[in-house]
Amino acid sequence: MIEHGPGDAIGRFLTVADAAEVLAVDIEAVHGLIRSGELPAIRVGERGPWRIERTQLEVWIDEQYEATRRYSAWHQGDFANVVELSGARAGGLRPVD
Repeated sequence: MIEHGPGDAIGRFLTVADAAEVLAVDIEAVHGLIRSGELPAIRVGERGPWRIERTQLEVWIDEQYEATRRYSAWHQGDFANVVELSGARAGGLRPVD
């Protein structure tokens, strides 16, 4: 279980069980994400437990939201915006000379 301390700080690293709790999935799902390389994690020792850095989990979650947004935009139909799907943000493109 995640222990919440002062200021709701849960520490830098999460166990696989903690990450599973945050994501509301089972432990095996998190192990699968780690094995596939999709979710960055470190092993403590040669055969020790996996640990997921809290900030890496947050980045991964943000990437999943972005992937879902792009998927939804792509499947909106014939009028999908290619610039939007590329990940470029408004004002992020330079005009061509």
